[in-house]
Amino acid sequence: MAKGRIIVAGIGPGSQADITPAVMQAMKISEVIVGYKYYFQFVQDIIHPDTLCIDTGMKKERERAEEAFRYAEEGKTVCVISSGDAGIYGMAPLIYEMREEKNSDIEIEVLPGISAFQKAASLLGAPIGHDLCIISLSDLMTPWDRIEKRITAAATADFVTAIYNPKSKGRYWQLYRLLELFMQERSPETPVGYIRQAGREEQEIKVTTLAKFDPEEIDMFTVIIIGNSQSYISGNNIITPRGYYRESKHEDVGIGQDIMIRSFRTIDGELKNRNIPLGKKWALLHAIHTTADFDMENILLVDDGAVEKLHERFVNGEIKAIITDVTMVAAGIRKGALERLGVEVKCYLHDDRVAALAKDKGITRTQAGIRLAVEEHPDALYAFGNAPTALMELCELIRKDKAKPAGIIATPVGFVNVKESKHMAKPFKNIPKLIVEGRKGGSNLAATLVNSILTFDDAEQLRPGRDV
Repeated sequence: MAKGRIIVAGIGPGSQADITPAVMQAMKISEVIVGYKYYFQFVQDIIHPDTLCIDTGMKKERERAEEAFRYAEEGKTVCVISSGDAGIYGMAPLIYEMREEKNSDIEIEVLPGISAFQKAASLLGAPIGHDLCIISLSDLMTPWDRIEKRITAAATADFVTAIYNPKSKGRYWQLYRLLELFMQERSPETPVGYIRQAGREEQEIKVTTLAKFDPEEIDMFTVIIIGNSQSYISGNNIITPRGYYRESKHEDVGIGQDIMIRSFRTIDGELKNRNIPLGKKWALLHAIHTTADFDMENILLVDDGAVEKLHERFVNGEIKAIITDVTMVAAGIRKGALERLGVEVKCYLHDDRVAALAKDKGITRTQAGIRLAVEEHPDALYAFGNAPTALMELCELIRKDKAKPAGIIATPVGFVNVKESKHMAKPFKNIPKLIVEGRKGGSNLAATLVNSILTFDDAEQLRPGRDV
């Protein structure tokens, strides 16, 4: 007797318009069709009236595979149908595994179908334009702890993520846990789209965000797609760019600024908590970009509204000067921004009067420089990147009502009096402050925080570096 064969075919998500011609032809020529009984309603008018149809209930995959081999061994052409693509959570792997178990030489052919996530994506617009993964929340065949590791990996690695089997009568909590894990790694504004009964008459489409996503609206017939850090909502669509701003360079952006823009967007995508006020985020992005140190998320303190308020005062001409403790801080402040805003930067360290004052009072030169600065610019923005004694001197002068600085940037670095100097600055609640806690800091960090204030009007579009 001639051997039959088994064709494993994906019939798409439900609409006949989404069934490929090859799959239609396979069903027409097959003598036996095996499948889950729910699927036959979508293909009944394609199948020849004389074709033997074997339908089984849910969770009867092995029985369906056994029936397929039984008829194929009798010499018949058998088509095993799966919804979507037969190779994605479908019958194809089981058919191949069973052929090995039986040591059979039955010919197997797999015909691809349109998967539910592909159909859902097309209805949402273009949410899968970049790297993506698919995760099933069903723990019937995969331990939950392994599923959870995959969820965390997908969220951390910034994959566009499609979710299959998100919920059932017996599995109500898994989707809540997924949402919790994603919220630990992604912005609350990350786009989320979900499609119920994709491609079928009951089809429902919804676009929302992680923060507004309600698992109670989901059932077992729903596919969920979560965007990556570059995805955005446009009308009723979700769009994920093909690259990470690779194509976003404009003619008015130089090479240096283009690199800086892409660097900032990379940092933004890797922040543990992106849901922070824009002013603080803008300062934080500058700090991490300058230091490559994501610990800045934990140690950079920014008073509420400090960046916004100081920027507004610079724009309005209320702050005319920036005082630095050392020349390295002054050197790192953007000259173009200073010229636009009409702001002067001064460091008194090499002023002819400093050495004599320091010797006469028995203080450091940086302390002496701050004393002179306060006499001439009591209401300037003061930025400290090196000398804790200079910051301590300013704090003492504030307490004596000899200085009323517009703001303080406190990032001195080192091991002696560094932490203490920063603690001294914290109690001044009415003075906007940016402070890097602990021993970390430096002149470059002080300068970049000044730059974040001067260029805050570039923050909303995440377009740093126009002065580069």
